[in-house]
Amino acid sequence: MLTPPEALARILEAIDDVAPLPPERVPLAAALGRALAEEVRADRPLPPFDNSQMDGYALRAADAPEAGARLPVAFDVFAGDDRGRPLPAGACVRIFTGAPLPPGADCVEMQEEVGRSGKLARFRRAASAGRFVRRAGADVAQGEVALAAGLEVDAGAIGLAAALGMPELPVHRRPRVGILATGDEIVPLGGSPRPGQIFESNGHQLAAACAEAGAVPVRLPLAGDDPASLRRSLSAARGLDALVSIGGVSVGDRDLVRAGLEGSGARLDFWKVAMRPGKPVAFGRWGKMAVFGLPGNPASSLVTFELFVRPALRAMAGLRGSGRMVLRARLGSPEEKPSDLTLYLRCRLRRDRDSLWVEGLKTQQSGFLTSVVGLEGLAVLPPGASRLRRGQWVDVILVRAPSG
Repeated sequence: MLTPPEALARILEAIDDVAPLPPERVPLAAALGRALAEEVRADRPLPPFDNSQMDGYALRAADAPEAGARLPVAFDVFAGDDRGRPLPAGACVRIFTGAPLPPGADCVEMQEEVGRSGKLARFRRAASAGRFVRRAGADVAQGEVALAAGLEVDAGAIGLAAALGMPELPVHRRPRVGILATGDEIVPLGGSPRPGQIFESNGHQLAAACAEAGAVPVRLPLAGDDPASLRRSLSAARGLDALVSIGGVSVGDRDLVRAGLEGSGARLDFWKVAMRPGKPVAFGRWGKMAVFGLPGNPASSLVTFELFVRPALRAMAGLRGSGRMVLRARLGSPEEKPSDLTLYLRCRLRRDRDSLWVEGLKTQQSGFLTSVVGLEGLAVLPPGASRLRRGQWVDVILVRAPSG
């Protein structure tokens, strides 16, 4: 069996020919969290003109070379005013934050350093050229790369693009992901489960995980445990960028997904990984489509999505890595595991004065939905040991910011 790092490397290598997906131009509001497909150069300087950093007085530094200089106040300049009116010789002007520096002025003194008596301003210290002046192009020069290709667009990038007058940004297309839930035991929400049946939940869980990873989830028709039903559901996946099936990839009599995928033309690369939860996980290609076969237990499906599907979808979207931080923390209790498997302990984190501590969720039963509610991290318990002591340091994949 592959180790989890080996499996992920195989996946990323296999999708290299389709990642990242082609670019598209989208409005600024739709670009948040997307990867820039090309660099953005400034077609104008930022700021576009010299302006004041402070509320105060603009002047020529040479007119106030020493503390105590007195200058007449010629006029006021507000943000948004036309900057064409020059500074008279031997005078200063009242200026406000963001207002354009009048021609002839080369510095600003903050109002706290200036005494005012009618139309006369007294400067409590010597002026200095350039003080409290934001020069044109000091933030971004005209022609400079303002946003680099591959950047994950955040609120700051959107603000910068807007300041450059750009209503759209070129970003990589978000992958469209088919979510296929299988099994005679599941019924859709709104249905009426018979004895022995349950409401379908994994598809909703993974659709949310897809959206959080930056992909577009597409719910496919539920597939029953018969080949014809599975073929009908698989046919609805054609043209998508990825397919995530849930259940049916193990070795049970009704685990038909692997055979159904191969019968439809998919070529599977692997179908087991040395890990818990989530050992029966499959990956392959169906034409240009990446195909993931995840286990049916809710914890197993979510953990394998986090480790394998999420990084692949981000690569397709042009985003770097998994987007998850890895921390070092100490086990809050002793743990046992099979020595040949990597165990991913679903956990929360707490901090004391000296360390970050791992606290396993109330249950680690992979079939229990509560075993992934409130998940903050996955503590990585590596192969090679069957017992880990309390206080031992381990890596933790941070799924969300700790609450404690």
